[in-house]
Amino acid sequence: MNTDSLFKPFNLKSLNIKNRIVMAPMTRSFSPNGVPTNDVADYYQKRAEGEVGLILSEGTVIDRVSSSNDANVPHFYGDKALAGWKNVIDKVHSAGGAMAPQIWHMGIMDNHQSGWVPSQPFEGPSGLNRPGNNNGKTMTEKDIEDAIIAYGKAAADAKRLGFNSVEIHGAHGYLIDQFFWEGTNERTDVYGGKTLADRTRFGVDVVKEVRKQVGEDFAVIIRLSQFKPSAYTNQLAKTPQEMEAWLNPLADAGVDIFHCSQRRFWEPEFEGSDLNFAGWAKKLSGKPTITVGSVGLTGEFLAAFAGESSEPSSLEELLRRMDRGDFDLVAVGRPLLSDPNWVKKIKEGKTDELKGFTKEALGELVMS
Repeated sequence: MNTDSLFKPFNLKSLNIKNRIVMAPMTRSFSPNGVPTNDVADYYQKRAEGEVGLILSEGTVIDRVSSSNDANVPHFYGDKALAGWKNVIDKVHSAGGAMAPQIWHMGIMDNHQSGWVPSQPFEGPSGLNRPGNNNGKTMTEKDIEDAIIAYGKAAADAKRLGFNSVEIHGAHGYLIDQFFWEGTNERTDVYGGKTLADRTRFGVDVVKEVRKQVGEDFAVIIRLSQFKPSAYTNQLAKTPQEMEAWLNPLADAGVDIFHCSQRRFWEPEFEGSDLNFAGWAKKLSGKPTITVGSVGLTGEFLAAFAGESSEPSSLEELLRRMDRGDFDLVAVGRPLLSDPNWVKKIKEGKTDELKGFTKEALGELVMS
């Protein structure tokens, strides 16, 4: 198996990385009161030492009171949390790595199983986190304006702390995605609308503010998904034309790279072509893309949360598509969560040393 295409450098604006492998963002909930600990910094440093090209942090929430439903999810605001992230990026850089924080607002959420709730109600476009389920308040225009400013402030802080890029979380049924989806956006103002193109307005305004705050030379990534945790077969864009009308305004607003999340990277996005989400996004927008979804494992991430283990799988189909030019970067999640040296083993052909994945790995910060 020739893996050379995975190990070519990638350079774009502030991003200069040694290979095409990205550590996917994975929520870990090991940051008490929102502050990343030294163990969190060591966890990311180990992945940098393991030669990951670009590390994307777990989701880290912006400065809105109800941006999180979990007290142990990290913040990207406040002196203590930002000092924790400074420790993280310094350790990653000391190991020769590159990193971007994934800045996040969860939007309307179900209450956390721990019983913890924020001091103000969850907020979203229409109070819904899935069709028919109201668990928060509808954002006012002032709420929307303040949230956009908070995204920009987080991005500016990422650049100030020395991160190499920033990723905006616009996927998986969280706030930006709640504006995209007709199932959760029932607004009749400029942030609503009957078409997906209409409902891109909030995401576009977030990207514009992020770009304004970081300048033209700082790489901006956005993570998008068609599926929702409450609707795994959902398609926001049901045709290539709808996808183009969704993505191009985001690209024009300042997105440099589209991170295209799907459950299984090999599945075609539309009939009549074997292109996956990342393949279509690159074709339609002309921007570099990151593919992700069950790379390197037999089972998918949803099954992992249900307790199903996964074994290492071949990368031949991934490499075929990459060599064809379908996408530029590959995000790897669970293999890197359970093995910080996964990239080295792939590079050195030590596939017999690859580890599988079990749900127990979700409960710790694996260091070796």
